[in-house]
Amino acid sequence: MIRKIGWVVMTVLALFIALYAIALLFVPAMRPPFMRDRFLVIPLAAFMHLAGSALAIAVGPFQLNARLRNRFIAVHRWMGRSYVVGVLIGGIGALALAPRAQFGLPSATGFGLLAIVWLTATAQGYRYIRARNQPLHRRWMIRSYALTFAAVMLRIYLPLSQVYGIPFEPAYQTIAWLCWVPNLILAEWLILRQRAVPVPEASLIHDV
Repeated sequence: MIRKIGWVVMTVLALFIALYAIALLFVPAMRPPFMRDRFLVIPLAAFMHLAGSALAIAVGPFQLNARLRNRFIAVHRWMGRSYVVGVLIGGIGALALAPRAQFGLPSATGFGLLAIVWLTATAQGYRYIRARNQPLHRRWMIRSYALTFAAVMLRIYLPLSQVYGIPFEPAYQTIAWLCWVPNLILAEWLILRQRAVPVPEASLIHDV
């Protein structure tokens, strides 16, 4: 029951942020000032990041649900391809945007490293499913979606920091790291728990 509630909460938050990203794409009046600047200076990167990330964050929860995955394996494969494409597009856009992050080097480094690790984890997940190694594929995709979920955590931590009266600049610089590093630590903890359970040899084969 707890796991089911956690999945529902994660999915609702993910879909909300995906819709918010789509709104920023198509309703310019909703864009905050820094986002308007990005669309003026590097519009392609801004569009790629929002569009690709929206796709990835919306698809991800359904890929992680074992019951849905097992019942609709063909849908899982096609959604998986969509997820990889979304991360590729969103990650490339993020790499282009990172040097222009607000408040200088701490933010730029945090978001830039997030983009690199995000792309790398997703590429590893895709590589292992192509090699028909399902356990390693799942581990890397757990890491990948933990990083995708940084978009949600960013939009949770920023308002909380303002509620608690933390100055916006240091809060933003810290959250550029806080939005993804704890996610990755949690993902590693979940993976370690899963590795303690023996995996049947048959599960090593899984076509894409």
